[in-house]
Amino acid sequence: MILLIEDNLDDVLFMKRSLSHLGIADKMMVVESGEDAIAYLGGEGEYADREAHPMPVLIFLDLKMPGKSGFDVLSWIRSQEELKTLLVLVLSTSREDRDVDQAYRLGANSFLVKPGTLDGLDQLMSRVQTYWLQNPQLAIAGNRAA
Repeated sequence: MILLIEDNLDDVLFMKRSLSHLGIADKMMVVESGEDAIAYLGGEGEYADREAHPMPVLIFLDLKMPGKSGFDVLSWIRSQEELKTLLVLVLSTSREDRDVDQAYRLGANSFLVKPGTLDGLDQLMSRVQTYWLQNPQLAIAGNRAA
């Protein structure tokens, strides 16, 4: 299962569309804030039911969110023993060297810049699928169950 942490509803729709083209949109859950991301990953509150809210094997993490930022979420993830190996791909509009450096310092597995077009996003997600999601241990590529 993929967890998208994104507060921009247009970006959520674009991601769903792009992942739909790859046949994996149904394997994605969305939370819209850093606080909800931490609650989801911690299995707290409305996210306590792991049948309804399974642990992801991969996270797409936006950096610029109100409240807890993507950096806050990433730092929290890497401080949790059971989440230290969770794949976290930062997906941001930022091209700032300091944001890239900080994301990697905090433990991001990759830093991806959001493309400005739907075709660009489709190409990026296709590369993500090839590189990250076709790993048999992740069991989320194609039609395999999450």
